[in-house]
Amino acid sequence: MMPSKIKSFTFLILFSFNTYLSIAQIQGRLVEEQNQPLEYATAALYKLENSELVTGVISNEKGVFEIENIKRGTYYIEASFLGYEKKRINNIVVKSKGQKIDLGTIQLVLGTQLNEVVLHAERNTVINKIDRQVFEASKFKSAHGGSGIDVIKNLPSVSVDSQGEISVRGSTGFVVLLNGKPIQGDASNLIAQLPANAIQKVEVITAPSAKYDPEGKAGIINILTNKGAANGAFGLVNIKGGLPSFETYGNDVSHKRHGIDATYNLRTDKWNISLGANYQRNDLGGRREGDVFTILNNTKTQFPSVGERSFDETNYSGRFTVDFIPNTSDNFSFGFFAGKRSKARLADIVYFDNHSVTPADSNNRNYTFQYFNHNLRERRGDFVLGSLDWTHSFTDASELSASFLYEYTLLGGPTVNQNLGEPDRSILYQDEFNTNDNPLHGARFQLDYKFKPFDFGILETGYQYRDLSHTGDFVYERRTDFNNEFELVPEFSSEVDLERTIHSGYLQLSGKKGKWEYAAGSRLEIMDRSFRLKDKTNTVDETLIYDFVKLYPSASIQYEINEKTKIKAAYSKRVERNSTFKMNPFAEREHSETLEQGDKNLRPEFIDLVELGITKDLKGGNSVFATGYFRHVDNVVNRVNTIYNDTILNRIYSNVGNAKAIGLEVGTELKLAKNWSNFVGANIYNYSIDGSFDNRVIDNDATIYSINLNSTWRFWDNASLQFTFNYLSDRNTAQGEDSRFYAPNLTFQKSFMNDRLTATLQWQNIDLGLLNTNEQQITTFRRNEFFTTTNYIYEVDMIILNLSYTFKKGSNKSKFIDSEFGKKEF
Repeated sequence: MMPSKIKSFTFLILFSFNTYLSIAQIQGRLVEEQNQPLEYATAALYKLENSELVTGVISNEKGVFEIENIKRGTYYIEASFLGYEKKRINNIVVKSKGQKIDLGTIQLVLGTQLNEVVLHAERNTVINKIDRQVFEASKFKSAHGGSGIDVIKNLPSVSVDSQGEISVRGSTGFVVLLNGKPIQGDASNLIAQLPANAIQKVEVITAPSAKYDPEGKAGIINILTNKGAANGAFGLVNIKGGLPSFETYGNDVSHKRHGIDATYNLRTDKWNISLGANYQRNDLGGRREGDVFTILNNTKTQFPSVGERSFDETNYSGRFTVDFIPNTSDNFSFGFFAGKRSKARLADIVYFDNHSVTPADSNNRNYTFQYFNHNLRERRGDFVLGSLDWTHSFTDASELSASFLYEYTLLGGPTVNQNLGEPDRSILYQDEFNTNDNPLHGARFQLDYKFKPFDFGILETGYQYRDLSHTGDFVYERRTDFNNEFELVPEFSSEVDLERTIHSGYLQLSGKKGKWEYAAGSRLEIMDRSFRLKDKTNTVDETLIYDFVKLYPSASIQYEINEKTKIKAAYSKRVERNSTFKMNPFAEREHSETLEQGDKNLRPEFIDLVELGITKDLKGGNSVFATGYFRHVDNVVNRVNTIYNDTILNRIYSNVGNAKAIGLEVGTELKLAKNWSNFVGANIYNYSIDGSFDNRVIDNDATIYSINLNSTWRFWDNASLQFTFNYLSDRNTAQGEDSRFYAPNLTFQKSFMNDRLTATLQWQNIDLGLLNTNEQQITTFRRNEFFTTTNYIYEVDMIILNLSYTFKKGSNKSKFIDSEFGKKEF
């Protein structure tokens, strides 16, 4: 025989032998009246002769249940779910070993006596599974009326700094899924676009399996939106308004915080139609205090500064999704999403007591000088996306699904940078204007198949195609007199075009046997990347090609010591792909003292993740979990600085070597009294970078930690008070460190009108002039070359009122698509 035939023959013999030895198995799928799966429904197996209970199992997220190790005999099954009538399936006959009995789809109907029973129960904040932690979004009341960022910043592994940058276990590289669908966009922008009221659960998958795209060095955050189970209509309107700022920081204009979002969902036996609209204005006042010096040709130039640094942010969008369920086997879904977003950062800074000293270690001033810098950077994005999805469920519980998404996004926005006299601001030293247009076209097609050829597990396989076309036209102009015309600056003007195609396929085996649960698989990725660079003087015109084929294996295993204690271990190979922004080698004037540019030869980061964890349920609904982890990163990308001239630093994104993180993540849910519940999470890790940049060795490490506290006191069934506290310690970078950052918040929530109206009063960033809330100092330096430190001070004691009114009391089954590509570049 040929080698391939020998392998096939051997596999067939082993498979047949395994099937012969297996004890019988019963499986089925539990659905509600509209054929939607019922997760956590119960299937109990009884002996027919004496109604003795043999065993019971619960269904998974697809509604599928499996009962294994069944001896010969005749049985019946009772299927049940809270609020639904029990259903009995009689005369299930097990005749022989290896027999498989598929009961198909079992439909439960809503009970007729539901209104006569009132059940009060409280969901756990976190549920630990083999590959993820699942957090209940409704537990974080301080997020009500806000965005998804207000939800996830309370999770143990997540921290958010003063710039709004989100980190998972200390890494900003992670991927977001929306209802299980991959989103290639920038995580922070995606989550900021999503209203907190629409989020039901958040899943943190720190060591993802092969069926997920391998991008994201810290893993995956899967955001699940609200859903329901019954026919009818659902309508919800949220209105938010903020009081005027208590502290203005000398900002020129008052900042606005208001918004409205609405969702309407209509559901019938075959149709599920969702409409959504969102408008948010989220301004943030603040100031910046900085000090910088450079040493060039033995001359030290120092330029301290102080002034406004504030943000005006506006988002509005509309969404439309239609699901069509023609039969019990097929589900079609079409989604459309369009909108506009803009974020303007104003930095009106006075540079005072600027002076030059020669030689660098003396006190001899060559000159002193001061000026005013007006810098306004606006980032805009207009976008349109559409998606089409199809899922087919077979009678043997296998499933075939296909998905297609197309996106067009027009990114861009100008930056105005003016250096004026101080105090006479009618004097113009330099007026610069740069803008860019970055149209982006992205497409994704995905095909997945899930089936169970073995007794010991489910096999999943699939193929994914991604194509990204991102072109950029960057124009930089300058003048030195208000009466002059702007002139092109070729040094900073360019065209940048990125074409990237990715083909990938995966194979994944997962299953459960006794007290063991396991999953293992691998994903093969083929990437082709073409990057063209061209300047306005035609002196630079080159195309860089970067292709690779990479295998990404993964494995996870969990053992149930007893019904309250589980241990688990996992490994995952990941990649962090580069954005166009970080690869663009042409410098952009960020503000008066900084140029920003990428590295045309930037390589992706490749990551190895290993973790070991334990979870334990305690008495009274309390629980605790702990996970130790190790993360190794090759080609780590850091933002580093060099000197451009005596008053300007050049900020560059570059591969600086390798990085390691060894850490421990812990969390506990403590119900200290009937009405008092607490959730505390902490993450501590040692982070080290070993490498070089610009012929200088980089070798630093530090221990970093974060703490997230959530404490809730419930006065009555419809009123509660919640205190949250988020703390992030000092962090090391390739050339310096970022200081600690913290934010306490207090939220009072009360519902009225039979829970139709909910009022939420928030006191965000509590300070009272006594703390240093919502501020962070960022320092970078290179010995004997430059030193820069900037303290960012943002608004505190913000009072916000949110009103949420449900005008249709049906269940919410709305679900929407979101950006796959564009948000990563926004």
